[in-house]
Amino acid sequence: MRNRRARAGLAVTTAAVLGLAGCDALGGGDGSSSGSQARQARPSPSPTPLWDSSPSSIAAVGDSVTRGFDACAVLQDCPEVSWATGGSAEVNSLAVRLLGASKAATHSWNYAVTGARMADLPGQMARAAARKPQLVTVMAGANDACRDSTAAMTPVADFRAEFEDALGTLRRAVPTAQVYVTSVPNLKRLWAQGRTSALGKQVWKLGICPSMLGDADALDAAATERRDTVQRRVADYNTVLEEVCAKDERCRFDGGAVYDFRFGTDQLSHWDWFHPSTDGQARLAEIAYRKVVAKER
Repeated sequence: MRNRRARAGLAVTTAAVLGLAGCDALGGGDGSSSGSQARQARPSPSPTPLWDSSPSSIAAVGDSVTRGFDACAVLQDCPEVSWATGGSAEVNSLAVRLLGASKAATHSWNYAVTGARMADLPGQMARAAARKPQLVTVMAGANDACRDSTAAMTPVADFRAEFEDALGTLRRAVPTAQVYVTSVPNLKRLWAQGRTSALGKQVWKLGICPSMLGDADALDAAATERRDTVQRRVADYNTVLEEVCAKDERCRFDGGAVYDFRFGTDQLSHWDWFHPSTDGQARLAEIAYRKVVAKER
């Protein structure tokens, strides 16, 4: 009798255990399953996009073009008309387009320097990075080609190392900052446009881009080869800018848009017929804005 009761008790206990195990296997209500369902019901947080087309602050680095050189007065900077950060209504700069005029006045900074070469960019970038900008614009390289002679142009390997150094400087300080990089302008096309101006050629003699603009009317074989050499170096620089930028997921190169832009007489300074005029600065701002707000690189 005791054995039958013991066996019966064992059977009941076994059934109970199996029943619990069956509930677990089927996801029955022990609390853990409902917790799992609740977790699945909660939406996952959206990943932060790598590229934000609405940055809240902008810093600019580079050379004379970003400083608005010769756009307002001869041989003078005019940052008010800078394509990147200027406040001029005529230009409608990238900063104004992205931030609005009032915010652009307090949340954009221009660290470009007339005459700067790529070797100067790491220092400029360090000053820009101190502001913790969400977007940094880069326009540099023309002065690396615009030397006293073709032999004095910055070697391509050095240009690459210096640009990588500049981006590394920014990344160490502001890892999530976005970078917009413009191509180096087509210097030979600027020579072809500007050489039609007697005044422009006189200003060129003061030392503006002698490797390309020197002896502006000379068309002999040596002069042609000199200009072609400069042009090839500009193409090499643009390749470097594109390749280095492509390795950084938060960097956008303009795809050669500035190089390809055909600056006409209205877009060139009427003092030196080489740097962008106010209208030319506005065209650069348009190019930059289209690239920054584009959905894809």
